[in-house]
Amino acid sequence: MDKIIKLNTDEEAIKLYGSLDENLRYAEEKFNVKIYARNHKLTISGDHEDVVRAADFFNDQLTQIRNSGRPVSRSTPPHSSAKHNGHGSEEPVVESDASLGLSGHGDFFHKGKIIRAKSKNQEDYLKAVRENDVVFSVGPAGTGKTYLAVASAIDHLKKKKVNRIILTRPAVEAGESLGFLPGDLFAKINPYLRPLYDALYDMMDMEEVARAIQRGLIEIAPLAYMRGRTLNDAFVILDEGQNSTPEQMKMFLTRLGVSSKAVVTGDVTQIDLPNGKRSGLIECQKILKGIEGIGIVYLTERDVVRHRLVKEIVKAYEKYHQREKESPAG
Repeated sequence: MDKIIKLNTDEEAIKLYGSLDENLRYAEEKFNVKIYARNHKLTISGDHEDVVRAADFFNDQLTQIRNSGRPVSRSTPPHSSAKHNGHGSEEPVVESDASLGLSGHGDFFHKGKIIRAKSKNQEDYLKAVRENDVVFSVGPAGTGKTYLAVASAIDHLKKKKVNRIILTRPAVEAGESLGFLPGDLFAKINPYLRPLYDALYDMMDMEEVARAIQRGLIEIAPLAYMRGRTLNDAFVILDEGQNSTPEQMKMFLTRLGVSSKAVVTGDVTQIDLPNGKRSGLIECQKILKGIEGIGIVYLTERDVVRHRLVKEIVKAYEKYHQREKESPAG
């Protein structure tokens, strides 16, 4: 038997599913059902009696959320006013936003899952995006720079704060030769843009991404294609900004039009520009610092959210380069 529960908004879904979908996992174990979360639809599958009990549980919690506006958590203190299910165990109760660390503004619900900041610096990053029209996010690999920017962009598009998303990257050759790649121009530049597609596919269905690109709601293009344009009503992301030259960075930033927002991400320890070429990301931090409406956020190895070894690798490289700087020449 299948039972479907429909939700009205992303906020309802975030609060009902709980932190890291803890309430979905809790219900699966407790009621012996399978639960599938997709956009604003919760599907419960299993034996009739188990599905009914699980549906009653979620409907009861949803009523509390709609009445109180507060999220559900399974972390119920022993002496709290928990609701018993008749088998001696406790069901989740509604807790305050503060107790769960939910800002109400920094959480996104995409493709059936909650996306939220996992560190203080990432929280500052999302806050900067909300409060500024231009944001620079600088930090090592794996700190969520691109991922959180794309999540913010999709959220802005869904809420109709912008009419389109534009994702761009410099097509810089990191030791490889672009000219010898097979295929036409699109085939040659596509590998440089693949990380942006990966981030989109993690938050949207492939078919949904394809439709959005076809309708012009999402555009993915090399940085060089931005020249001469005015980008109105858009959320624009420049990824790998460390590989732009100062001239390209100025060109990109001056494309920003009315009702638009720009986020520039980059790792200044991984610059692939030819020797003698300066990084536009390094230079613009000095030039634009202190301008109202421009935010600069720095992430560190503590914010790495990939495999645990990524954090150790970043730290090891930092220590190595620091020793090289401090050691006497020759």
